[in-house]
Amino acid sequence: MSGGHREADGQAPSELLSALEIIESQPLAERAEAFTAIHDDLARRLDQTLGAGDPAHR
Repeated sequence: MSGGHREADGQAPSELLSALEIIESQPLAERAEAFTAIHDDLARRLDQTLGAGDPAHR
């Protein structure tokens, strides 16, 4: 993969890292909520990519 690889939704991996850096600078309670939101978003994208009926997804 090249350094220009982009996520399926068009976001560069560096954008995710930037978001994580911003979250890390927040108070703990806000970090927990923000990390949960990122987790939920990434899980949703993974489900969309793999498909909910894909046996490899389970």
